[in-house]
Amino acid sequence: MSKILVAEDELAINKLICMNLSITGYETVSMQNGQEVLDYLEAGGLADLAIVDVMMPKVDGFALLSPLKQKSIPVIYLTARGDLESKLKGLTGGAEDYMVKPFEMLELLVRIDMVLKRTGKSEEIISMGCITLNMKKRTVQKSGENISLTPMEYDLLCVLAKNRNIALNREKLLREIWGVDFEGETRTVDVHVAALRRKTGLHIVSVPKIGYRLEVDEV
Repeated sequence: MSKILVAEDELAINKLICMNLSITGYETVSMQNGQEVLDYLEAGGLADLAIVDVMMPKVDGFALLSPLKQKSIPVIYLTARGDLESKLKGLTGGAEDYMVKPFEMLELLVRIDMVLKRTGKSEEIISMGCITLNMKKRTVQKSGENISLTPMEYDLLCVLAKNRNIALNREKLLREIWGVDFEGETRTVDVHVAALRRKTGLHIVSVPKIGYRLEVDEV
């Protein structure tokens, strides 16, 4: 289980991020100012990734980049400061990514997954009942037997599994998996979900007016 440090001074946003990360299987460490992060690091605290707000009290997010990098903790900045100068300062300083508020939770979760993969800290095995995904080998097994999925079915299953227990919008699934906007083609997702239900037996629930949610009982 990957551990994510969430440093965000707006309590509502902090709780929202931590709740969604916990639901999808991450361990979270919540902090509301930069000094708390420094104290955590000085006490030997570690994490696989840090989501850091730039404008925090006591110590701002930019000042946290160096001590986090010294602990080999990659950083995604999440901030209201969307000006080019701030983005360049964060990215050229060594941050892995930079997101501007307001943000979509699915996009944040996808970017977290991409950074964890890029830095070699991603979850390689996901187990859901009798279904096991091996992210490194790109294989899916049901009760120990391999399941044959198309590349798109596999990619869709991975997104659903990594965001398990969260309702995902059809249009956003199309953008994240197929990489473009499929105007009027959300039926594409429906067809692939139907195939996944049939092949895996997983409980993929239709969420009215939104999309789908993969329901998994977390151990």
